[in-house]
Order: sequence, then structure tokens, then C-alpha cells
Amino acid sequence: MVMAAIIAGSLSSIAAADEICVLKVAKLRYEDDATCFRDPRVRDSYYAKWKFLPWNADESVYASFGGSARAHYEYTHNPSFGRAKEDKYGALLQRYTLHGDFRLGSHVRIYGEVLSAIEKGRLAGASPVDENQLAIENGFLDLSFAPTSQSVILVRTGIQEMTYGSGRLINVREGPNVRRTFNGVRVIATMPGWRIDALKVAPRSPHFGLLDDRTNRDQTLSGVYAASQDGLMPLGDLDLYVLTFEDARAVYAKQEASERRHSIGGRLHGARRGWDWDWESVYQFGAFGTSDIRAWTIASEAGFTFQQTRWSPRLALSANVASGDRDPTDGRIGTFNALFPRGNYFSEAAVVGPRNFYNLNPKLAIKPRAAWAISADIDWFWRYATHDSVYAPSGQILRGPEGSRWRDVGTSVSLSSNYQIMPSLTLTAIYSHFQAGRFLQETGPSSDIDYFEVTVNFKF
Repeated sequence: MVMAAIIAGSLSSIAAADEICVLKVAKLRYEDDATCFRDPRVRDSYYAKWKFLPWNADESVYASFGGSARAHYEYTHNPSFGRAKEDKYGALLQRYTLHGDFRLGSHVRIYGEVLSAIEKGRLAGASPVDENQLAIENGFLDLSFAPTSQSVILVRTGIQEMTYGSGRLINVREGPNVRRTFNGVRVIATMPGWRIDALKVAPRSPHFGLLDDRTNRDQTLSGVYAASQDGLMPLGDLDLYVLTFEDARAVYAKQEASERRHSIGGRLHGARRGWDWDWESVYQFGAFGTSDIRAWTIASEAGFTFQQTRWSPRLALSANVASGDRDPTDGRIGTFNALFPRGNYFSEAAVVGPRNFYNLNPKLAIKPRAAWAISADIDWFWRYATHDSVYAPSGQILRGPEGSRWRDVGTSVSLSSNYQIMPSLTLTAIYSHFQAGRFLQETGPSSDIDYFEVTVNFKF
């Protein structure tokens, strides 16, 4: 009811403004582009009055407000392959956000965003990523200056969401009801052809109550992430990064110790003449207690879109591998750590995560209409190292090795539909079936998983 009232109260004014000005909504709402609301033709609309509110004559000081409302229903049959409790009628997850963006001239910005996430229907109770009554999602101060006419340096301090590159290592975690945030400092330099970020942050730990989230003082993430832009490279854009993750209370194989893990990676991605590609590789080294860390991953996807064909079908193939620990007794940890990845790493069902695996994932996507996209894919999963576990997207052990030599984890088939009713309103439906493989059948409960979701997402 709350969501219906919010949408009904806003759609008419948004529709009127959309005829001239369409809000460019970003995954991170502080990157929204609302500049078109300066247009005198939309100034008098109700929507424009709170998307662009000038406070001085030259309009260099202004405020902008917005938010979102998401209703997400999901039902999982045989969660954790029959080991976990099944929600009898599924679960309804609601998420509401409100944000304010205050520009105090060209060098100072204050941005704040609050989130309320509500869960109904979990028999086992809500998890920390299901419910958070009220939390600060973003709350930061930007100070910027231009050392040259073609470069800008920005210092961002405070609570902030972050997503880098493909989201394989650092992602806001959009799928779950509660998104991921960090607290710390970033220095962002933009110049012709490049953006370079230096960061030192700590993740925020979500809690269920009112404004009770806390910064996790046991963990820190620091490093540099550089991304080329505007087609600087012949084969697309290049990302290069060096990241250091520290955890004072890390746990591997039921042992707790301090961890210091360095990740050196590169990503090449682009599109040309119907082809698109995204290739990434990461090498990790460091120490966990007295054990050395040596881990790695290679991720790839390439596709082709038949642009002149009806419905613009896209065929793609994704192949990925992440190292596992071949010998738990050799004093070396080989399990790759995906740090802070997207929650729905392989599918919205979020069954397995990117550690100790390799997979093959062909995909097909079509667009029956400009606003309607349908996709289908099949994903085969195997264990990379047979002495290591299968992991959940959170990094927790989903199933220990149990002495099994089988690598076959399972096969997932997914079908999704995304319909953009209007620029600010989308409807998504997804079905996924995960068939347990020989490894799961040999080591414990192995019922096939069926997952279904319907999501309505409104952003303003």
C-alpha cells in the first residue's frame, strides 16, 4: 500500500516532465544526471521543482531530491538443496530510499540518502540483508578543485556506496534488500582518457533497527583503481587496479586469524560492430596467520548482437574460473576471495559464489520491444579443487568437501523478463532452476532448487 501511494502520487507529474526531460538514473543514485531539469520548459512542473531547486541568482547553489520504492516477491523451493527451511508462501521484501543532493557552488557538495528495508514471510526470520528499519545509505562530503583546465580532483569523505568495473570485486549488492555501503575516504582524479581512484574504506555492518548500522573496524579495503575512458585503448577500455584487503578476524577452514590479501588485476571491455567483450584477471597474494595466500581468477564474456535482425538477439558465452585450495595441509591458502562482489553473482537465485569453481555459461537475449528485454541462459558449475568447498555468494561454506572427488556441482537454467513501463518504473520477473550435481548428491541434501521472483522498481 505504501509503495502504491508513492507511485500513484508521482507518476502524473513525472510523465508530464518526461516529455521534455528524462531523469538519467544511475545504479548509484549520487551519480544521477538531472541537469535537464534546468530547462525553463519543465521548471513549473511539480517534478522539476524538487529535482532542481536553485538557492541563488546564478543557480550555482541548488538542491535536488529523489528516491526509490521497490517491492520484491520471491519464492525458493528447497533452499540450500533441502537443508534450510522453506518459506511457505515466499517472502515479500520492500525497500524505500530518499536522498538529498546539495551543491554549494562548483567545489562543495553534500549528499545524503536513507534506506528502509522491510521483510515479511521468512520462516527462519530476516537476515541482515533482508531487513533494516532505517539506515544511512550515503552520507558524504565532496570537496573538488581543478589543478588544470582538463582535470578535476575530488575528495569524498563519509558513508558511501561503491561499484567498480564489472562489480566482480567491489559492488553495491543490488539484488538483496539491503545494499552494501562503506565508510572512509576516496580521492578521485579525472583527466582526459582516465579516471583514477585512491581509496581507504571499511565496510558497514547492517543491523535491523533504527540507525544502528556500524562500521566494521576489523576490515579495511585500500588501493588504487584506474579506468580508461572514451575508447582510449584500441580494443576498448582498460581497468587496472591494486587493492589490499585486511581482516583482523578472518576465518578459513574453521580457523580464525588475521588476513592481509593483495589483489592485482586488469580488465579489458568494449563493443564494436555488434561484438562485445569483457575479460578480467586477478592475482592475489598475502598472508592468513602463518599461511601464505596465492590465489587467482580469470573471468570472460563475449557476445554478438544481430542488430539488423528482428528483436536484436544477442548470443554470448561466459567462461570463468577461480582458484581453490588444493591441499589444506601445505601451509598455503589457494582459495580466491572475491572481496565485496555483487550478491547475485551468477543469477538472481544466488546459489553459489565465485570461489573454487569453474563454469561455462551460454546466454541468449532478445528485445521484442524497445522497452522489453527477455534473456535465457544455462550455467554449468564445477569445483576447481576437490579438497576445497563449494561457497555461497557471501563467501560462507555452502558444502564442505566431505572427502568427495566429484567436481560436478550442478547446472542452473534461468529465464528473465524486464519491462520498462516508463523511464522511472520497471517490472522484472525471473525463474531459475538449479539441478544438483554428483558432488552435492554424494555429500548431503541434494534436492533441486526452484526460484521465482517478481520485482517492481520505481525511481524518482
